[in-house]
Amino acid sequence: MHEQVSALRATIDAYVRAVELERGASPHTVRAYRGDLETLAAFVETRGAEPDPALLDLELLREWVWQQNSAGLGASTLARRTSTVRGFTAWLARTGRAPADAGVRLRAPRADRHLPRVLTRAQIDGILDGLDARAAADEPLALRDRAIIELLYASALRVSELVGLDLGDVDDARRTVRVMGKGAKERIVPFGMPAQRALGAYRERGRPAIAAPRSGAALFLGARGGRESTRGVYSLVAGLLADLPGSGPAGPHALRHTAATHLLDGGADLRAVQEILGHASLGTTQIYTHVGAERLVEAYRTAHPRA
Repeated sequence: MHEQVSALRATIDAYVRAVELERGASPHTVRAYRGDLETLAAFVETRGAEPDPALLDLELLREWVWQQNSAGLGASTLARRTSTVRGFTAWLARTGRAPADAGVRLRAPRADRHLPRVLTRAQIDGILDGLDARAAADEPLALRDRAIIELLYASALRVSELVGLDLGDVDDARRTVRVMGKGAKERIVPFGMPAQRALGAYRERGRPAIAAPRSGAALFLGARGGRESTRGVYSLVAGLLADLPGSGPAGPHALRHTAATHLLDGGADLRAVQEILGHASLGTTQIYTHVGAERLVEAYRTAHPRA
């Protein structure tokens, strides 16, 4: 572990030297770049994530941004650090040190966006009721969309985990799904009866109508029969959340945040939620306790006459 972390720091050193030599950056700028990236390295170390720079992904980078934001970092400093990390990941991809630019969509939160987006139970119910209505005619893609959203919310999956599922990963008898998470770590995650019904309808009447020779064992399929893409799921969720009030990212991760928060609101143990989410560090899961507290404070300030 220690050798791997020092490899990450060595890569940061190489990037900082490249910035200094190729761009002729001032000593002050070089120090700022190094300091910004060292906060990322420290986060990776404390989080217990795989510290190989080639394995940095967008979700991990976003967790780092939220951690920095929650620590009370000023908006201008957070914007600068986010920009530095985007430059670093672009350089990793450009120099062949990473397969893709993980930070290309990384953005600092707006000044009023302190915590992940969480939908209310009424909003979730409205989304699922709408999907039920669309699926009532047994249109294959509507059946698929309902199963995707039910499972994302039921099991708090990452979008990469969802699209990576195969048919054999679903255990109907136990109502669990086998997920391959970060660092090739496998975990078993439960789901409820509504998700089971949606999955059953999709597999029986939706998937067979979409399937093609290239479908293989993939559980969720795109319109042309190949494995559904993360981009496709992002588009689906963004469309469902577009008209709902609330700030924060409108992608599949909002459903993961929502599921985790609703589990804790319902009395679930923090460590159990950590296992469901597949977090290496309990500290990462604890952000959802802050989400719940902020919602409570907001409700109080809105409703109490002497707030």
